[in-house]
Amino acid sequence: MNNFSQENNLNKKNLLKLLIEKSYKKGNFILASGKESAHYLNCKPVSLNGKGLQLISNLFLELMDPSSKAVAGLTLGADPLVSGVILTAASKGLLLDALIIRKETKEYGTKAGLEGPTLKEETVVTVLEDVVTTAGSAIKAIKKLRENNFIVKEVLSIVDRKEGGYEALKEHNIQLKSLFSIEDFLMNNVQN
Repeated sequence: MNNFSQENNLNKKNLLKLLIEKSYKKGNFILASGKESAHYLNCKPVSLNGKGLQLISNLFLELMDPSSKAVAGLTLGADPLVSGVILTAASKGLLLDALIIRKETKEYGTKAGLEGPTLKEETVVTVLEDVVTTAGSAIKAIKKLRENNFIVKEVLSIVDRKEGGYEALKEHNIQLKSLFSIEDFLMNNVQN
């Protein structure tokens, strides 16, 4: 899987504990993809928690392609992720920008579909996601970024549900790198 520094290996273990405690549920759920599932992961209780966001941000920063000059994601799930990663990067002396991708282009003002600093064309941007199922949200973000002449090589996610997202992204020449897969939750005999 991913080879992390010793510190981030510990961060990853602590993050999994937090996700199991605050984000994972068993039951009958309809996912954003429209699929039914007996397992639900809502990472927002962890990504909107100071310690959780710190863990995610450190792990994403180490996992991210070093050629990336910005991170981006579709609002709302990616909002804390992109903010956390650029703040963590800044604390380490790294320059990284962030873009928030609107689900719908504004109907007023500048009619922007992207929010954030003005970046040069062909800037390499990494897309951040909380959970990837079919990768529909990530693909929407990638298309919007590519329409604006940015280069997207990868998507980083907290969890890959292993339901076709990896393959869908591969069709768009995008590498999916995930901190965890659904198996990590199932192997830990989560009883929620």
